[in-house]
Amino acid sequence: MKVVAGLGNPGIKYAGTRHNVGFEAVNLLAEQLGVQWKEGKHKSLIAEANAAGEKIFLVKPLTFMNLSGEAIRPLLDYYKCTPEDLLVIYDDLDLDPGVLRLRLKGGHGGHNGIKSLIAHLNTKDFKRMRIGVGKPEPGISVTAHVLGTFAPEEKAEVKNAAERAAKAAEAWFTLPFHDVMNEYNKKMPE
Repeated sequence: MKVVAGLGNPGIKYAGTRHNVGFEAVNLLAEQLGVQWKEGKHKSLIAEANAAGEKIFLVKPLTFMNLSGEAIRPLLDYYKCTPEDLLVIYDDLDLDPGVLRLRLKGGHGGHNGIKSLIAHLNTKDFKRMRIGVGKPEPGISVTAHVLGTFAPEEKAEVKNAAERAAKAAEAWFTLPFHDVMNEYNKKMPE
């Protein structure tokens, strides 16, 4: 089994915000796979699919970003998945808007959703896909920035990154993650 979790905040109030690009990517992946979201156990929306002979779970935690581990850990336990079976898609302030970066593991980089996952999983060893949302302008707090919407000139870049993230996640269903990283970490042509 494989689990692809997009991080974000539930509710209309947060739709389209920088913090919700993980939700956007898994929504696009659900469309690609032709599956519907259902409210599931474990404080999450879940969409189930089959790909390459494996059961795939797409997950959107409903715990709000900073408590993402409270939803994902019980889900992994219930389905007898390990952190190696998990790919997490989320926003990253240190990447320019629209930049996509995949990693096998790492620290939290100040991201509270990832801090929560590391604390609940007791490991940093899970796959990550980061979508750049850029740094806040001077005088704007990090919270206001990530809970704000994208500038008009950023929207197309970020939509493209979310689409690439969904394609990269789907590629992982049939390819080793190293191969997916090699393909999707390439700089996109201007």
